[in-house]
Formats: sequence, structure tokens, C-alpha cells
Amino acid sequence: MTEYLENHRPIYLDHAATTPLDPLVLEKMLPYMSEMYANPSSLYSMGQQSRIAVDNSREKIASILNCRPTEIIFTSGGTESDNTAIKGGSQGLSQQGNHIITSSIEHHAVLNTCYQMQDQGYDTTFIKVGSDGLVNPQDILNAMTDKTVLVSIMYVNNEVGTIQPIKEITKLVKEKADSLNTRVLVHTDAVQAPGYLSLDVEDLGVDLMSLSAHKFYGPKGVGILYKKRRIPFVPLISGGGQESNDRSGTENVPGIIGISVALDLVSSKIDETVSKVEGLQSRLMSGIEERIPKVILNGHRTKRVVNNLNYSFSGIEAEPVLLGLDLSGVYASSGSACSTASLEPSHVLMAMGLNVELARSSLRFTLGANNNEKDVDYAVNSLASVIEQLRSMSSFGR
Repeated sequence: MTEYLENHRPIYLDHAATTPLDPLVLEKMLPYMSEMYANPSSLYSMGQQSRIAVDNSREKIASILNCRPTEIIFTSGGTESDNTAIKGGSQGLSQQGNHIITSSIEHHAVLNTCYQMQDQGYDTTFIKVGSDGLVNPQDILNAMTDKTVLVSIMYVNNEVGTIQPIKEITKLVKEKADSLNTRVLVHTDAVQAPGYLSLDVEDLGVDLMSLSAHKFYGPKGVGILYKKRRIPFVPLISGGGQESNDRSGTENVPGIIGISVALDLVSSKIDETVSKVEGLQSRLMSGIEERIPKVILNGHRTKRVVNNLNYSFSGIEAEPVLLGLDLSGVYASSGSACSTASLEPSHVLMAMGLNVELARSSLRFTLGANNNEKDVDYAVNSLASVIEQLRSMSSFGR
């Protein structure tokens, strides 16, 4: 297996952190980084070429999300989309109430935004999850009051891959809001969903949805916020009035081109990708559980996105395992890419009931469309070898 790596690229199993830029996406972006550089707000012809490119991208994305082009807001990424959705939606309904509901396992872009809103006088309920990482929709309904203005529940958890029942949650929240004679907006952080799950906002029923290009083979620094028309909303960024006054600032034309092409590519081959990656996930799962003793799968065993596996390995910490894998040419992570430098155990795993020791021993493996069976087999062999060495150097099993 060592020969395999010597003749190939490193084994990248951290696609939840970021994905490589698709060469076709780059090809479509390049003209707008060089000769077609005009500001899309300019009236002369070169500027209007940029405007047409932005409008065409917006229409393409809208067709994929099953919404109107005017309901697409381009942002700098998932974090800005989450911030904008939560702050803008909550403030838009501030005359009705000041209560936000979210879950305890959200990305920090949601959690820290909610903490910030608390500092501004908003109340936040953080719904607990089960040991499988699933939110119970009834817990959300029980937390709702006539002061609730927004519910934010992620579509797919970035650390353990658990898929939340967003469609069911949205339906029940809307029904409860009607019974309370109030209006409640539903937002979902869907950053980990493209290429694997439906993004049909009409079917999901959400009012707001966040996406980030670099999670689906697009460029870094650009994202999408779907905002249902006519919902109460206060812009996060004010300025020249771009994006229909919902997000001011000169448009990132190359990035917008890139995110539209990337989303179109992953959406057009979703069935093919899911079939392939699901097989790789099953192979990786079997390999780990058959080769390595004392492992615990984190997250729901079946209600999970097909590219994500998160395991705790008893008796060791994740950091030396990651270093050992790195030396073998295998790239994985110990959780969210936004917090892996922290010594604190994963807030997601702690919320799911793991103790500190198990939380600190967890590794996340996230597959991508370019991985293959040989990649998986090499990764399993490398992981088993590293863990065996580390456990032999510790008091494990004594």
C-alpha cells in the first residue's frame, strides 16, 4: 500500500472542511479575473457584461433551489449567510418578539451569532439533541412562545453528518406559529448538503437557507443566502444597495460565476455521486470497525450524509493520530475546520453525551467525489497502524 501512495496524490478525507476547486469552475471564473473585470454596476458595455454574468448565475442557482432569482443573495460565505439570516430575520420581526430557537450542535457561525443576539436583548433556547445527534421536533414546538421570531436548525451536521428532519420541522413550526397567531421564520444552515441532498426550498419549506461554495468544489470567499420574498428582514451590510439592498458591496463576479457553476455541476450528478460515495462510506465504515477495536461511531448510523464518518477511538487522543496519518499521507480532521486548533473537546460531541475523553479521541473522515476504493483501503491500513502503535505506547487495555 505504501507504493500506492508513492505513485498517487495524498489521500484527502476532509471534504467537510473544504473541497478542491473543480477545474471547470476555475475555467469559467478566469475570464472575470482578467479581461472581463468591470464593475457590474457600471453602465458601459463591459460593466453590463459583468451584470449579465451575475444575473445568469443568479437564475441558474434559483432554478436549482426552486425559487425566484430575486430570492438569492450573494455573500462572502456560509458564516456571513448564517449571520445575515439570524440577525436580519430576527430584527425584521423585532416588534413581534425577541425569542430565537436553535440547537446545541449548530456550527459556531450560528451559535456565536445567537450569543451575540443575546447581548442585544434576545432570548435564545438551545434545543438538546439525542445521543445520535438528532433534534426532536417536538422539543422545538415545546420551546415556542408568542415571542418566538426565528428557528435555526442545520440541515446536516458538519462534524457527525447527522441529517435533521428539516421539512418536518418547518411544517410543524409553521403550524404552531399559526396556532399562536404569530409569524416565525425558519432558517437552515445547509452548507454540508449540496451534492448529496435536495436543496428544493419549496419542498423544505424554509424561509432562509445558507450555502458556501468551497464546500462543493467552488471557490472560497463566496456564499449564498436564500431569502424568501416578502419576509421581514433587516440587512446586515448597508452601502450602495447591491443585491436589492439586502447585501451591499460590489459583487464578487468571479466568485458568483464559480458558485453557480459548482452548484450546477454537483446538482446535475447527485445520484451518481451519492451512489459512489455511499459505497466508499460503507467500505470505510466496515474497514474501521473490523480492523480497529474499541471504536464508537458518532452520529446516527443511517440518518447521516453519505460522505461523513466520525469515530471515537478509546484510549488515545485525536491529535497524535492525525499527525501519524499526515505522515502516511492521509488527511482527516478532529471536527469542525473552524475549531480544530482548539484544545477544547467538540461541543457537538459533548452535546450528544460523550465524555471529554471520548470527545477528544474523535476523528472525522469526509469523503469526496474523487476518492476511490484504494484510497479507502490505504486510509484504513494507515489508521489501524497508527492507532495500534499509539495504544501500545499507552496503558490502553491494561
